[in-house]
Amino acid sequence: MTTRIPVTIEGNLTGDPEYGASDSGNEYARFSVAVNDRRLNETTGRWEDAGTVFHRVVVFNQQARNVATSLRKGDTVIVGGDLRFGTYTDKESGQTRETRDIVADNVGASLKYAAVAVERAPKASGPAAHRAPSGPSAEPVSSTGVGITR
Repeated sequence: MTTRIPVTIEGNLTGDPEYGASDSGNEYARFSVAVNDRRLNETTGRWEDAGTVFHRVVVFNQQARNVATSLRKGDTVIVGGDLRFGTYTDKESGQTRETRDIVADNVGASLKYAAVAVERAPKASGPAAHRAPSGPSAEPVSSTGVGITR
């Protein structure tokens, strides 16, 4: 039995997403998100950083491609998914170590400090795939040159 722990985080990418595929062909993107805790210092009346927590995130399939194409180091993202725990054996010490990852259901650029362009992916099958799109259309950020403005 597994425990499902839903989480939502907002933070900044610590590096560009790593994109790849498993031996079975499943696409993935991995990246880390730094979440800064800010607190009001009651003495000074100023906001101060109270620590940073780093979260490893993995996302799969079409969303993995979109993440790898659209997001870069420093971008602010919102991630929703499940917190998963695992173990591995450290090759150097032989000790068992624990891991904590977020398996993301949704990843999006935060619009708090940035503007983004959106491209809707066409459906892979069905009647909609055979006719012209009828809704708004935009180019992906990577090909428009618009980028995320800060």
